Amino acid sequence: MTTTATLSLATRTLEAFNTADWETFRGLCHDDVVYVESGTGRRIEGADNYLALCQGWRAALPDVSGTVHRSLEGGGVVAQEVTWTGTHDGPLPRSDGDIPATGRAVSVDATLWIETRGDAVAEVHHHLDVMALMAQIEGMHD
Repeated sequence: MTTTATLSLATRTLEAFNTADWETFRGLCHDDVVYVESGTGRRIEGADNYLALCQGWRAALPDVSGTVHRSLEGGGVVAQEVTWTGTHDGPLPRSDGDIPATGRAVSVDATLWIETRGDAVAEVHHHLDVMALMAQIEGMHD
């Protein structure tokens, strides 16, 4: 895949997430895609499981949107510097139970490392500032 095609794939995937176009999102992922979330230690395998995880984030933050500030590409891998913004209007799942909706706005910085194989996303490493997310949800910055 060319540099332009790899970057385009990463961009289309984020756009599909932003618009909750789950059919397109699922179609851009390999069936055996692997997702790793460094802030939580979560590791998800399989496109349907990854899709469910993303739908869960959107249920907790129904208006969530990622804005890419910078992208780098090389060797079938794209790195994106992203800011996630949204409103915590739904339950946010945690290992020790859901955090009920707070109605608080959040803005969280992250990086996505997206590895492609052929014309689909094969692996995603999401480095999300979970501490900043939790501080904003819990109102520690009010």
